[in-house]
Amino acid sequence: MTDAPSQPLPSHARRSLFQQLELDTRLLGMVGAFILLSIGFNIMTDGRFLTSRNIFNLTIQTVSVAIMACGMVFVIVTRHIDLSVGALLATSSAIMAMTQTEILPDLSGLGLNHPLTAPVTIVVGIVAGTLIGAFHGWLIGYLAIPAFIVTLGGLLVWRNVGWFLTRGQTIGPLDDNFLVFGGINGTLGPTWSWVLGGIAAAGAIWGIWSARRNKAAHDFPVKPVWAEVTLSAISAGAILGFIWVLNSYQVPIGRLRRIFEARGEEMPEGFTTGYGLPVSVLLLIVIAIGMTIIARRTRLGRYIFATGGNPDAAELSGINTRMLTVKIFAMMGALTAISAVVASARLGNHTNDIGTLDELRVIAAAVIGGTALAGGIGTIHGAILGALIMQSLQSGMAMVGVDAPYQNIVVGSVLVLAVWIDIVYRKRTGDT
Repeated sequence: MTDAPSQPLPSHARRSLFQQLELDTRLLGMVGAFILLSIGFNIMTDGRFLTSRNIFNLTIQTVSVAIMACGMVFVIVTRHIDLSVGALLATSSAIMAMTQTEILPDLSGLGLNHPLTAPVTIVVGIVAGTLIGAFHGWLIGYLAIPAFIVTLGGLLVWRNVGWFLTRGQTIGPLDDNFLVFGGINGTLGPTWSWVLGGIAAAGAIWGIWSARRNKAAHDFPVKPVWAEVTLSAISAGAILGFIWVLNSYQVPIGRLRRIFEARGEEMPEGFTTGYGLPVSVLLLIVIAIGMTIIARRTRLGRYIFATGGNPDAAELSGINTRMLTVKIFAMMGALTAISAVVASARLGNHTNDIGTLDELRVIAAAVIGGTALAGGIGTIHGAILGALIMQSLQSGMAMVGVDAPYQNIVVGSVLVLAVWIDIVYRKRTGDT
Protein backbone atom coordinates (compact mmCIF):
# COMPACT_ATOMS: atom_id res chain seq x y z
CA MET A 1 0.00 0.00 0.00
CA THR A 2 1.36 3.33 -0.87
CA ASP A 3 0.81 6.49 1.04
CA ALA A 4 -1.80 8.84 -0.32
CA PRO A 5 -0.24 11.78 -2.07
CA SER A 6 0.08 14.75 0.23
CA GLN A 7 -2.33 17.53 -0.48
CA PRO A 8 -0.65 20.80 -1.52
CA LEU A 9 -0.95 23.56 1.01
CA PRO A 10 -3.26 26.42 0.10
CA SER A 11 -1.38 29.20 -1.60
CA HIS A 12 -2.06 31.64 1.24
CA ALA A 13 -0.54 29.18 3.74
CA ARG A 14 2.75 29.13 1.85
CA ARG A 15 2.99 32.92 1.68
CA SER A 16 4.86 34.92 4.26
CA LEU A 17 3.18 37.38 6.57
CA PHE A 18 4.32 40.39 4.50
CA GLN A 19 3.19 38.69 1.28
CA GLN A 20 -0.28 38.11 2.69
CA LEU A 21 -0.50 41.71 3.85
CA GLU A 22 0.78 42.77 0.41
CA LEU A 23 2.93 45.49 1.92
CA ASP A 24 5.46 47.41 -0.14
CA THR A 25 8.81 46.13 1.11
CA ARG A 26 10.59 49.29 -0.01
CA LEU A 27 8.11 51.44 1.89
CA LEU A 28 8.52 49.22 4.93
CA GLY A 29 12.28 49.69 4.66
CA MET A 30 11.88 53.48 4.69
CA VAL A 31 9.50 53.33 7.64
CA GLY A 32 11.96 51.07 9.45
CA ALA A 33 14.83 53.45 8.71
CA PHE A 34 12.78 56.38 10.02
CA ILE A 35 11.92 54.51 13.22
CA LEU A 36 15.56 53.52 13.83
CA LEU A 37 16.67 57.08 13.10
CA SER A 38 14.14 58.48 15.56
CA ILE A 39 15.06 56.00 18.29
CA GLY A 40 18.76 56.68 17.78
CA PHE A 41 18.38 60.45 18.02
CA ASN A 42 16.05 60.06 20.99
CA ILE A 43 18.74 58.15 22.85
CA MET A 44 21.45 60.66 21.91
CA THR A 45 19.30 63.62 23.00
CA ASP A 46 18.24 62.05 26.31
CA GLY A 47 14.64 61.62 25.21
CA ARG A 48 14.12 65.09 23.71
CA PHE A 49 13.74 64.00 20.07
CA LEU A 50 10.49 62.06 20.47
CA THR A 51 8.71 64.62 22.62
CA SER A 52 5.39 66.02 21.43
CA ARG A 53 6.98 69.45 21.07
CA ASN A 54 9.76 68.25 18.78
CA ILE A 55 7.43 66.07 16.71
CA PHE A 56 5.13 69.08 16.26
CA ASN A 57 8.07 71.23 15.13
CA LEU A 58 9.35 68.45 12.90
CA THR A 59 6.04 68.22 11.06
CA ILE A 60 5.78 71.94 10.33
CA GLN A 61 9.43 72.05 9.24
CA THR A 62 8.84 69.19 6.80
CA VAL A 63 5.78 70.66 5.08
CA SER A 64 7.45 73.13 2.70
CA VAL A 65 9.89 70.61 1.23
CA ALA A 66 7.26 67.84 1.20
CA ILE A 67 4.83 69.94 -0.86
CA MET A 68 7.50 70.62 -3.49
CA ALA A 69 8.58 66.96 -3.39
CA CYS A 70 5.04 65.98 -4.48
CA GLY A 71 5.54 67.98 -7.68
CA MET A 72 9.13 66.82 -8.12
CA VAL A 73 7.86 63.23 -8.34
CA PHE A 74 6.06 64.04 -11.60
CA VAL A 75 9.07 65.97 -12.92
CA ILE A 76 11.51 63.13 -12.27
CA VAL A 77 9.06 60.45 -13.39
CA THR A 78 9.04 62.10 -16.85
CA ARG A 79 12.88 61.99 -16.86
CA HIS A 80 13.38 65.68 -16.14
CA ILE A 81 14.83 67.58 -13.20
CA ASP A 82 14.06 70.98 -11.64
CA LEU A 83 16.98 72.76 -10.01
CA SER A 84 15.15 76.07 -9.73
CA VAL A 85 12.56 75.29 -7.04
CA GLY A 86 14.48 76.94 -4.21
CA ALA A 87 15.04 80.12 -6.22
CA LEU A 88 11.45 80.10 -7.50
CA LEU A 89 10.25 79.75 -3.90
CA ALA A 90 12.27 82.87 -3.04
CA THR A 91 10.77 84.83 -5.95
CA SER A 92 7.23 83.71 -5.10
CA SER A 93 7.80 84.64 -1.46
CA ALA A 94 9.13 88.05 -2.49
CA ILE A 95 6.14 88.67 -4.77
CA MET A 96 3.69 87.78 -2.01
CA ALA A 97 5.55 89.80 0.62
CA MET A 98 5.57 92.90 -1.59
CA THR A 99 1.93 92.34 -2.57
CA GLN A 100 0.62 92.35 0.98
CA THR A 101 2.90 95.03 2.42
CA GLU A 102 3.18 97.55 -0.43
CA ILE A 103 1.15 96.84 -3.57
CA LEU A 104 -2.30 96.12 -2.06
CA PRO A 105 -2.20 99.00 0.46
CA ASP A 106 -1.18 101.47 -2.28
CA LEU A 107 -3.53 100.30 -5.04
CA SER A 108 -6.67 99.21 -3.25
CA GLY A 109 -6.30 100.22 0.36
CA LEU A 110 -6.21 96.57 1.50
CA GLY A 111 -3.76 96.87 4.37
CA LEU A 112 -2.35 94.17 6.59
CA ASN A 113 -4.91 91.97 8.38
CA HIS A 114 -7.74 92.92 6.01
CA PRO A 115 -9.84 89.78 5.31
CA LEU A 116 -9.03 89.93 1.57
CA THR A 117 -5.30 90.63 1.87
CA ALA A 118 -4.14 87.04 2.48
CA PRO A 119 -6.37 85.38 -0.17
CA VAL A 120 -5.42 87.93 -2.85
CA THR A 121 -1.74 87.61 -1.93
CA ILE A 122 -1.78 83.83 -2.14
CA VAL A 123 -3.59 83.85 -5.50
CA VAL A 124 -1.04 86.32 -6.90
CA GLY A 125 1.84 84.14 -5.67
CA ILE A 126 0.40 80.92 -7.09
CA VAL A 127 -0.34 82.54 -10.46
CA ALA A 128 3.21 83.89 -10.63
CA GLY A 129 4.72 80.52 -9.72
CA THR A 130 2.51 78.70 -12.23
CA LEU A 131 3.44 81.07 -15.07
CA ILE A 132 7.16 80.80 -14.34
CA GLY A 133 6.91 77.00 -14.17
CA ALA A 134 4.95 76.91 -17.43
CA PHE A 135 7.63 79.08 -19.04
CA HIS A 136 10.27 76.58 -17.96
CA GLY A 137 8.14 73.77 -19.39
CA TRP A 138 7.74 75.62 -22.70
CA LEU A 139 11.50 76.06 -23.02
CA ILE A 140 12.01 72.37 -22.27
CA GLY A 141 9.10 70.91 -24.23
CA TYR A 142 8.89 73.13 -27.30
CA LEU A 143 12.44 74.47 -27.68
CA ALA A 144 14.00 71.15 -26.63
CA ILE A 145 16.42 72.77 -24.17
CA PRO A 146 17.44 70.20 -21.54
CA ALA A 147 15.61 70.61 -18.26
CA PHE A 148 18.91 70.61 -16.39
CA ILE A 149 20.08 73.71 -18.27
CA VAL A 150 16.74 75.55 -18.14
CA THR A 151 16.28 75.07 -14.41
CA LEU A 152 19.96 75.69 -13.64
CA GLY A 153 19.53 79.03 -15.38
CA GLY A 154 16.31 79.51 -13.42
CA LEU A 155 18.19 78.88 -10.18
CA LEU A 156 20.45 81.86 -10.95
CA VAL A 157 17.77 84.09 -12.48
CA TRP A 158 14.92 83.77 -9.99
CA ARG A 159 17.05 83.97 -6.87
CA ASN A 160 18.25 87.38 -8.01
CA VAL A 161 14.84 88.49 -9.29
CA GLY A 162 13.58 87.96 -5.75
CA TRP A 163 16.47 90.04 -4.44
CA PHE A 164 15.67 92.93 -6.79
CA LEU A 165 11.94 92.83 -5.96
CA THR A 166 12.68 93.43 -2.29
CA ARG A 167 15.82 95.54 -2.86
CA GLY A 168 17.69 93.04 -0.75
CA GLN A 169 15.63 93.79 2.35
CA THR A 170 13.78 91.54 4.76
CA ILE A 171 10.05 92.20 4.33
CA GLY A 172 7.80 91.99 7.37
CA PRO A 173 5.68 91.75 9.38
CA LEU A 174 3.28 89.80 7.22
CA ASP A 175 -0.51 89.60 7.36
CA ASP A 176 -1.87 87.71 10.39
CA ASN A 177 -4.23 85.63 8.24
CA PHE A 178 -1.30 84.76 5.97
CA LEU A 179 0.72 83.59 9.00
CA VAL A 180 -1.93 80.96 9.75
CA PHE A 181 -0.24 78.74 7.14
CA GLY A 182 3.10 78.80 8.96
CA GLY A 183 2.39 76.22 11.62
CA ILE A 184 2.35 77.33 15.22
CA ASN A 185 0.29 80.45 14.42
CA GLY A 186 -2.40 78.35 12.79
CA THR A 187 -3.64 75.09 14.33
CA LEU A 188 -7.02 73.38 14.54
CA GLY A 189 -6.95 72.85 18.29
CA PRO A 190 -7.53 69.51 20.07
CA THR A 191 -11.27 69.14 19.41
CA TRP A 192 -11.23 69.75 15.67
CA SER A 193 -8.03 67.73 15.35
CA TRP A 194 -9.76 64.72 16.92
CA VAL A 195 -12.77 65.22 14.66
CA LEU A 196 -10.58 65.37 11.56
CA GLY A 197 -8.50 62.44 12.79
CA GLY A 198 -11.63 60.35 13.30
CA ILE A 199 -12.88 61.19 9.82
CA ALA A 200 -9.47 60.36 8.33
CA ALA A 201 -9.27 57.04 10.21
CA ALA A 202 -12.78 56.11 9.07
CA GLY A 203 -11.88 57.11 5.52
CA ALA A 204 -8.74 54.96 5.59
CA ILE A 205 -10.71 51.94 6.81
CA TRP A 206 -13.43 52.54 4.23
CA GLY A 207 -10.79 52.79 1.48
CA ILE A 208 -9.21 49.46 2.46
CA TRP A 209 -12.51 47.57 2.51
CA SER A 210 -13.85 49.34 -0.57
CA ALA A 211 -10.78 48.23 -2.50
CA ARG A 212 -11.35 44.68 -1.27
CA ARG A 213 -14.98 44.74 -2.47
CA ASN A 214 -13.94 46.07 -5.88
CA LYS A 215 -11.34 43.33 -6.27
CA ALA A 216 -13.80 40.64 -5.25
CA ALA A 217 -16.43 42.03 -7.64
CA HIS A 218 -14.00 41.60 -10.55
CA ASP A 219 -12.75 38.18 -9.39
CA PHE A 220 -9.29 39.46 -8.47
CA PRO A 221 -7.45 37.75 -5.59
CA VAL A 222 -7.97 39.44 -2.22
CA LYS A 223 -6.09 39.40 1.06
CA PRO A 224 -7.29 37.23 3.95
CA VAL A 225 -9.83 38.98 6.18
CA TRP A 226 -7.36 39.05 9.08
CA ALA A 227 -4.89 40.91 6.86
CA GLU A 228 -7.48 43.55 5.98
CA VAL A 229 -8.38 43.92 9.67
CA THR A 230 -4.70 44.28 10.57
CA LEU A 231 -4.09 46.94 7.92
CA SER A 232 -7.23 48.80 9.02
CA ALA A 233 -6.06 48.77 12.63
CA ILE A 234 -2.56 49.93 11.70
CA SER A 235 -3.88 52.75 9.51
CA ALA A 236 -6.43 54.01 12.05
CA GLY A 237 -3.94 53.64 14.90
CA ALA A 238 -1.26 55.60 13.06
CA ILE A 239 -3.64 58.46 12.24
CA LEU A 240 -5.15 58.73 15.71
CA GLY A 241 -1.75 58.29 17.35
CA PHE A 242 -0.38 61.19 15.31
CA ILE A 243 -3.29 63.38 16.38
CA TRP A 244 -2.77 62.38 20.02
CA VAL A 245 0.91 63.37 19.88
CA LEU A 246 0.09 66.78 18.34
CA ASN A 247 -2.65 67.42 20.89
CA SER A 248 -0.21 66.55 23.68
CA TYR A 249 1.92 69.61 22.88
CA GLN A 250 0.49 72.16 25.29
CA VAL A 251 0.19 75.86 24.53
CA PRO A 252 2.43 77.80 26.97
CA ILE A 253 0.54 79.55 29.79
CA GLY A 254 1.92 82.96 28.80
CA ARG A 255 0.65 82.56 25.25
CA LEU A 256 -2.77 81.49 26.50
CA ARG A 257 -3.00 84.55 28.72
CA ARG A 258 -2.20 86.82 25.77
CA ILE A 259 -4.88 85.09 23.67
CA PHE A 260 -7.54 85.62 26.36
CA GLU A 261 -6.41 89.21 26.89
CA ALA A 262 -6.75 89.89 23.15
CA ARG A 263 -10.36 88.67 23.41
CA GLY A 264 -11.00 90.84 26.46
CA GLU A 265 -11.58 87.75 28.61
CA GLU A 266 -10.00 86.38 31.77
CA MET A 267 -8.30 83.00 31.49
CA PRO A 268 -9.90 80.36 33.74
CA GLU A 269 -7.72 79.09 36.56
CA GLY A 270 -5.80 75.95 35.57
CA PHE A 271 -6.89 76.15 31.92
CA THR A 272 -4.65 74.27 29.46
CA THR A 273 -5.01 73.17 25.87
CA GLY A 274 -2.93 71.62 23.10
CA TYR A 275 -2.04 73.01 19.72
CA GLY A 276 -3.50 70.19 17.62
CA LEU A 277 -3.02 69.69 13.89
CA PRO A 278 -1.25 72.60 12.14
CA VAL A 279 -3.06 74.13 9.16
CA SER A 280 0.11 73.70 7.10
CA VAL A 281 0.10 69.94 7.72
CA LEU A 282 -3.58 69.80 6.76
CA LEU A 283 -2.65 71.64 3.55
CA LEU A 284 0.05 69.05 2.83
CA ILE A 285 -2.43 66.21 3.39
CA VAL A 286 -4.93 67.78 0.97
CA ILE A 287 -2.20 68.29 -1.66
CA ALA A 288 -0.92 64.73 -1.19
CA ILE A 289 -4.41 63.28 -1.67
CA GLY A 290 -5.00 65.44 -4.73
CA MET A 291 -1.65 64.54 -6.32
CA THR A 292 -2.22 60.85 -5.59
CA ILE A 293 -5.62 61.01 -7.28
CA ILE A 294 -4.01 62.71 -10.29
CA ALA A 295 -1.33 60.02 -10.45
CA ARG A 296 -3.66 57.03 -10.11
CA ARG A 297 -7.11 58.07 -11.32
CA THR A 298 -6.72 60.58 -14.13
CA ARG A 299 -5.68 60.57 -17.76
CA LEU A 300 -2.98 63.14 -16.96
CA GLY A 301 -1.43 60.78 -14.43
CA ARG A 302 -1.46 57.87 -16.88
CA TYR A 303 0.16 60.07 -19.51
CA ILE A 304 2.86 61.17 -17.05
CA PHE A 305 3.88 57.65 -16.11
CA ALA A 306 3.58 56.37 -19.69
CA THR A 307 5.86 59.16 -20.90
CA GLY A 308 8.35 58.44 -18.15
CA GLY A 309 8.36 54.75 -18.95
CA ASN A 310 8.96 55.23 -22.68
CA PRO A 311 8.84 58.77 -24.11
CA ASP A 312 9.07 57.65 -27.75
CA ALA A 313 6.26 55.13 -27.41
CA ALA A 314 4.13 57.67 -25.57
CA GLU A 315 4.54 60.22 -28.36
CA LEU A 316 3.80 57.63 -31.04
CA SER A 317 0.64 56.64 -29.18
CA GLY A 318 -0.69 60.18 -29.50
CA ILE A 319 0.34 61.80 -26.21
CA ASN A 320 1.35 65.43 -26.66
CA THR A 321 4.55 65.15 -24.65
CA ARG A 322 5.46 68.79 -25.26
CA MET A 323 2.28 70.15 -23.72
CA LEU A 324 2.55 67.51 -21.00
CA THR A 325 5.96 68.94 -20.07
CA VAL A 326 4.47 72.42 -19.83
CA LYS A 327 1.69 71.13 -17.55
CA ILE A 328 4.11 69.28 -15.28
CA PHE A 329 6.39 72.26 -14.78
CA ALA A 330 3.41 74.60 -14.35
CA MET A 331 2.19 72.26 -11.60
CA MET A 332 5.66 72.29 -10.08
CA GLY A 333 5.64 76.09 -10.12
CA ALA A 334 2.23 76.24 -8.42
CA LEU A 335 3.32 73.84 -5.67
CA THR A 336 6.52 75.82 -5.18
CA ALA A 337 4.47 78.99 -4.68
CA ILE A 338 2.30 77.18 -2.11
CA SER A 339 5.50 76.08 -0.37
CA ALA A 340 6.58 79.73 -0.36
CA VAL A 341 3.39 80.57 1.54
CA VAL A 342 4.20 77.96 4.18
CA ALA A 343 7.91 78.82 4.42
CA SER A 344 7.50 82.60 4.70
CA ALA A 345 4.52 82.26 7.06
CA ARG A 346 6.56 80.00 9.33
CA LEU A 347 9.37 82.56 9.45
CA GLY A 348 6.93 85.46 9.84
CA ASN A 349 8.62 87.48 7.11
CA HIS A 350 10.38 87.22 3.74
CA THR A 351 14.16 86.91 3.78
CA ASN A 352 16.52 86.83 0.83
CA ASP A 353 17.99 83.46 1.77
CA ILE A 354 14.61 81.70 2.01
CA GLY A 355 14.60 78.44 0.07
CA THR A 356 18.41 78.22 -0.14
CA LEU A 357 19.42 74.64 -1.06
CA ASP A 358 15.75 73.57 -1.06
CA GLU A 359 16.19 72.26 -4.61
CA LEU A 360 18.62 69.66 -3.30
CA ARG A 361 16.40 68.74 -0.35
CA VAL A 362 13.38 68.34 -2.63
CA ILE A 363 15.21 66.15 -5.14
CA ALA A 364 16.70 64.11 -2.30
CA ALA A 365 13.25 63.63 -0.72
CA ALA A 366 11.78 62.37 -3.99
CA VAL A 367 14.69 60.01 -4.68
CA ILE A 368 14.87 58.68 -1.12
CA GLY A 369 11.12 58.15 -1.38
CA GLY A 370 11.58 55.78 -4.31
CA THR A 371 11.25 57.99 -7.40
CA ALA A 372 13.52 56.51 -10.08
CA LEU A 373 15.85 58.98 -11.77
CA ALA A 374 15.51 56.84 -14.90
CA GLY A 375 11.81 57.80 -14.97
CA GLY A 376 8.50 55.97 -14.92
CA ILE A 377 8.39 55.12 -11.19
CA GLY A 378 7.48 57.22 -8.17
CA THR A 379 4.88 57.74 -5.44
CA ILE A 380 3.60 60.80 -3.62
CA HIS A 381 3.53 59.17 -0.19
CA GLY A 382 7.10 57.96 -0.72
CA ALA A 383 8.30 61.50 -1.46
CA ILE A 384 6.61 62.83 1.68
CA LEU A 385 8.21 60.09 3.77
CA GLY A 386 11.53 60.94 2.13
CA ALA A 387 11.09 64.59 3.11
CA LEU A 388 10.30 63.54 6.68
CA ILE A 389 13.41 61.37 6.84
CA MET A 390 15.56 64.22 5.50
CA GLN A 391 14.15 66.72 8.00
CA SER A 392 14.46 64.23 10.87
CA LEU A 393 18.09 63.66 9.97
CA GLN A 394 18.86 67.38 9.93
CA SER A 395 16.86 68.20 13.04
CA GLY A 396 18.35 65.30 14.96
CA MET A 397 21.89 66.30 14.06
CA ALA A 398 21.16 69.90 15.07
CA MET A 399 19.84 68.74 18.45
CA VAL A 400 22.91 66.58 18.98
CA GLY A 401 25.13 69.57 18.19
CA VAL A 402 26.52 68.60 14.78
CA ASP A 403 27.82 71.63 12.88
CA ALA A 404 26.00 72.66 9.68
CA PRO A 405 28.88 71.67 7.31
CA TYR A 406 28.91 68.15 8.76
CA GLN A 407 25.12 68.00 8.48
CA ASN A 408 25.37 68.69 4.73
CA ILE A 409 28.07 66.03 4.40
CA VAL A 410 25.81 63.46 6.05
CA VAL A 411 22.75 64.48 3.99
CA GLY A 412 24.75 64.24 0.75
CA SER A 413 26.10 60.84 1.72
CA VAL A 414 22.61 59.60 2.60
CA LEU A 415 21.35 60.73 -0.81
CA VAL A 416 24.05 58.79 -2.65
CA LEU A 417 23.45 55.75 -0.43
CA ALA A 418 19.69 55.93 -1.07
CA VAL A 419 20.21 55.96 -4.83
CA TRP A 420 22.58 53.00 -4.63
CA ILE A 421 20.11 51.04 -2.46
CA ASP A 422 17.35 51.88 -4.94
CA ILE A 423 19.45 50.56 -7.84
CA VAL A 424 20.20 47.32 -5.99
CA TYR A 425 16.54 46.92 -4.99
CA ARG A 426 15.26 47.37 -8.53
CA LYS A 427 17.80 44.92 -9.90
CA ARG A 428 16.77 42.26 -7.41
CA THR A 429 13.05 42.77 -7.96
CA GLY A 430 13.45 43.12 -11.73
CA ASP A 431 11.73 46.53 -11.57
CA THR A 432 13.96 48.50 -13.94
